[in-house]
Amino acid sequence: MVDGTDNNVSLTDVQTLSVGDIVKAKVTKVEEKQVLVDVGYKYDGLIPISELSGLHVEKTSDIVSEGDEFTVKVTKLNEEKEELVVSKKAVDAQIAWEELAKKQQNNETIEAEVKDVVKGGLVVDVGLRGFIPASMVERHFVEDFSDYKGRTLTLKVMELDQEKNKVILSHKAVLEEEAKASKGKVLDRIEAGNILEGTVQRLTDFGVFVDIGGVDGLVHVSELAWEHVDKPADVVKEGDKVKVKVLKVDKENERISLSMKEAQPGPYHDIAEKFKKGDVVTGTVKRLTGFGAFVEIAPHVEGLVHISQIANRRVKSPSEVLKEGQEVNVKVLEINPAEQRVSLSIRAVEEDRDEEAERVSRKELQQYTQDNNQQGMGVTLGDLFGDLRDKLK
Repeated sequence: MVDGTDNNVSLTDVQTLSVGDIVKAKVTKVEEKQVLVDVGYKYDGLIPISELSGLHVEKTSDIVSEGDEFTVKVTKLNEEKEELVVSKKAVDAQIAWEELAKKQQNNETIEAEVKDVVKGGLVVDVGLRGFIPASMVERHFVEDFSDYKGRTLTLKVMELDQEKNKVILSHKAVLEEEAKASKGKVLDRIEAGNILEGTVQRLTDFGVFVDIGGVDGLVHVSELAWEHVDKPADVVKEGDKVKVKVLKVDKENERISLSMKEAQPGPYHDIAEKFKKGDVVTGTVKRLTGFGAFVEIAPHVEGLVHISQIANRRVKSPSEVLKEGQEVNVKVLEINPAEQRVSLSIRAVEEDRDEEAERVSRKELQQYTQDNNQQGMGVTLGDLFGDLRDKLK
């Protein structure tokens, strides 16, 4: 570390100087291309504009003002010509190299102002010229860096090579560490079943990544809505605020499974209010299986007609009687909203219809007999049933 304890001298004492000495300096005059400084010597020292900073300098006044004090290194001394050249850049660079090496070793961050935007990245002042490659600026792709000039960034030292005067820094590394720490806190805090608000970050073919407070969780395409979704873009876009339900938290692999549809009222939430046991409703056959048929009786609400409830005769396969897309009348046998299960029967509807037809026939037979008895007509049993047969036809 350059501390000036060995070679530094007071401004009030006239001293003997040699090339390489480190001395304190006070700016006495600022000119366009050079700066004059009092170093406690018999005449002022001169700092060329190129020795003010490790970065390109347009005007000396951009760097220093009259009265400023700092440390410089003697780079040239000619007593005959009364020429004394000193460098602020040399001292700043030596201190910077030592500081940067220490920061890198301790994995510490530094702050630096972006001085210039160049091809491939950003240039910052860290006591010498530091470079941030474009790929190390942000966690996401940046197309235009023009608005970064003048901004102060928190950086990590990635690579140092003093011989090549090479300093590589990264803002992205800082952001990733912050994101990792934030992610750990979120993973510790959230649990399956939590309902949270998040922001849609990315859309993929298989789902949507949603930021839920510094960590992204995946909403699979099957969990976007209660209805079938062909592609995520049909439902959401980047930047949308959405409610999600946490399905699973895998802390070890840092993965979170989310659901948008589970955070919304499902099709079964009011099913017990819409349908009662014994109701006869019209539905559409959606799927046929070996054990029965699934019939949709409300949007996204499917009930099972077990194979034994398809007809009032033995059925080997549901496809003998039904086909997908067919409309059928079904009777509600059981409703279980908690398990999202509805049991239906086609056979029960047919049996009810047969019972009703039989009841009507009995009633008509009874009325027919009563009418004939009141008229006192002699009617044989054969006549009675013959007439009833014709009537029922």
